[in-house]
Amino acid sequence: MSVKAPINVIAEAQCIPSQLEFMTAAVLHGREDVRIERVSVPKIADDEILVRVGVALTDGTDLKVWKQGFHARMIQPPALFGHELAGRVAAVGPKVPLHVRVGQRVVPANSAPCDKCFYCRKGQPNLCEDLLFNNGAYAEYIRIPGRIVRENLLEIPDHVSFEDAALSEPLACVLRGIHETGIQAGDTVAVIGCGAIGLKFIRILSRRKVRVIAIGKRKSQIAAARRMGALHVLDAAEIVNPVESVRALTDSGRGTDAVIEAAGQSTTWEWALQMVRKGGTVNWFAGPSKGSEVKIDPVALHYSEISVKSTFHHTPFFMREALDAIARGEIRAADLVTDRAPLTELPRVFEKMKDRSGQLKTAVIP
Repeated sequence: MSVKAPINVIAEAQCIPSQLEFMTAAVLHGREDVRIERVSVPKIADDEILVRVGVALTDGTDLKVWKQGFHARMIQPPALFGHELAGRVAAVGPKVPLHVRVGQRVVPANSAPCDKCFYCRKGQPNLCEDLLFNNGAYAEYIRIPGRIVRENLLEIPDHVSFEDAALSEPLACVLRGIHETGIQAGDTVAVIGCGAIGLKFIRILSRRKVRVIAIGKRKSQIAAARRMGALHVLDAAEIVNPVESVRALTDSGRGTDAVIEAAGQSTTWEWALQMVRKGGTVNWFAGPSKGSEVKIDPVALHYSEISVKSTFHHTPFFMREALDAIARGEIRAADLVTDRAPLTELPRVFEKMKDRSGQLKTAVIP
């Protein structure tokens, strides 16, 4: 559901209390260095809006960025941090479309394509040469650039909570991954990795009548995969050969119709190629660290006609699909949010995530 409400409202610029000059926000300064600081409330341009953050969610991408201290395309320190959020419009610039109004409950995506470059013209806006990223969800307020306001801002249905709506961005990536892999009802699919992203795949696929075989490595993940609807759940720490164990659960041991690799390890990328049946599709969804090497048997790949995909990011279309899926109840924040914390506790939250102590997602409340 995109933001569309034919209400004749005059856009108001900077309509936040005039005395509010500063806010609390998380600022990324470098490797494992995020600080809670008092910073200026962002000023908005004529085509931008200011959103009062209702909730921000932690995720694996932010954890990875926190660990390495930067992201080549998304964020360079020092910078406001975080990208999964839902909130309420607090101010609008005079050139913002009239259907975007103060008080509206919205989900702003963390990016928007240019719609002009080579890749946008080719229908691949996720690969846009000028893909505009936005960060700053771990704060009281966040500035939303005009391009995102125009291309990738969604109005939250009345019955959907902020926490549920904030799942839209990562879910959009998952839905695009399912689409690109060509998974259909009745298929058997292996999902390697039962972190927050893998669990989203499991939930959506199982709800859409796909037989899911999940492979995890922690007791909390195994239990969560079962709750999410996986037909079979394998603990990689307790089985000798995960590939053989998965194939044994398929029709005549042929292998799965598709594999979603959501762990981001060289070894599990290799498993994926060995688990899939002839003519099947592998989606290397999670990226290994830079410099990783993956061994591929080209003979098996060629003569078995295995298709390989590697889905990156989302598009405005799948952002809308994600919020629609949330509104239908296909997935809820309660399935994934294992903790809640005030913004001031964010550094502690990332330390706990680093220790892999069972947390999936934390709802951060400014």
